[in-house]
Amino acid sequence: MSLRLAPRVRLRARSEFTLVQKQGRRVATTYMTVLALPNSLDCDRLGIIASRRFGGAVARNRAKRRLREIFRHFEPDTIGARGLRALDVVIIPKREFTRAPYDTLAADLAGALARLDRARRR
Repeated sequence: MSLRLAPRVRLRARSEFTLVQKQGRRVATTYMTVLALPNSLDCDRLGIIASRRFGGAVARNRAKRRLREIFRHFEPDTIGARGLRALDVVIIPKREFTRAPYDTLAADLAGALARLDRARRR
């Protein structure tokens, strides 16, 4: 497992984000909103939307770093090998996100992905 999220594990284009937002399933949790849409690749891909409404640049960048680290621990590049369908995941953190401890955020994201797990079964 690398210390960085590989470029193939990230959503980059606006069209990829809008496709997930329009066609994906949505799960709201205490600290974030998670949208997911199955893809045809062998790995999960992550996109993060943290607008100015979330907070200043420091808060937005810190939230994105924390989300990428949490997502990296789910080993998104091995999803296909584990027999699960890969997802394009878009996460929108809420304002409460900045005050929450790391373990709570990781559990929150794990719960959201578990609720989206029905879309993962092949």
